[in-house]
Amino acid sequence: MNRARLIIAAAITVILLGGAIVYAAVAFTNYERRQNNPVAPQAEARSSVAFDGSPRIVFRNTTPDSAYGLVASVPLSAPSGARSITTVPCDRVYATTRYSMCLRIDRGVVTTFSANLLDSTGKTVHRWPLPGIPSRTRISPDSRLVGFTAFVTGAAYGSVGVSTETEISSTSGHDFGNLEDFAFMVDGTRNTATDRNFWGVTFTSDDNEFYATAASGGRTWLVRGDLAARTLTAIKETAECPSVSPDGRRVAYKKNVSTTASAYWSIAVLDLATGKETVLPEKRNVDDQVEWLDDSTLLYGLPRTDSPGDSDIWSIPSDGASKGRRFVQHAWSPSVVD
Repeated sequence: MNRARLIIAAAITVILLGGAIVYAAVAFTNYERRQNNPVAPQAEARSSVAFDGSPRIVFRNTTPDSAYGLVASVPLSAPSGARSITTVPCDRVYATTRYSMCLRIDRGVVTTFSANLLDSTGKTVHRWPLPGIPSRTRISPDSRLVGFTAFVTGAAYGSVGVSTETEISSTSGHDFGNLEDFAFMVDGTRNTATDRNFWGVTFTSDDNEFYATAASGGRTWLVRGDLAARTLTAIKETAECPSVSPDGRRVAYKKNVSTTASAYWSIAVLDLATGKETVLPEKRNVDDQVEWLDDSTLLYGLPRTDSPGDSDIWSIPSDGASKGRRFVQHAWSPSVVD
């Protein structure tokens, strides 16, 4: 009798276990289907990096599907509309009408890092090896200069012991070299400290002047760069990852407002003529190099707290009149191409 009960119990266990396995398989299949077909903005068919020439916002797509990490764009007139997805993967991207700069982690048996200049057809024009994780990149308004930053050590600007490397090059192939080789001036004195770091280049319209971030001794500065003179001059303390406005009159940047050892960044805008700084009413931590949508509006990326690896692009008035609003969902690293 006991043996018969054991056999029956075993049979029931097998049936239940089999049902559980089938249920798990179905659940997993449904999960994968949801992941591959999430509720996300409608996407067009994929193409090369080239776009149709209409004004667009170009960015890194972060929808949690097979298009994750690819360069994408939406019409400037319809940022919530259907997006065009390319076949080009980038970890950081910046585009103009003529070129795209694509910073990439090339994963393989040996992981490498690269900065890639692509023309309007998606062809690689130039490629630079990077010493570590890609961080920032910009192209000048006339598409003649590019700047790019990578981490040498560390992977975040708020971490201890972080080291960066930033270079500027012309799109025709002339390299201006590492910014650490430029003369760095603070209050009329050259800073030659071994802990100097530079990152976050942004270009003006004259192909000589640019702005960047400098750091040394636990301090950061907004610096004005001169390519011909090979100098970097500090003009404002506590400013990082600058972005020059289209009219050239203002510089937006992230400003560390933390009162502790951990960095916490707000967005600030500096009027270059008057020196007036306006801190914008974005209370969340903005670790990004902002982009100007136009002369009165800024764009920036914020990660989604409920979805690791996903993010959105937000917009905010540059005069501090109101808070930010979500501008493009599932997107990162914006550039305005018009």
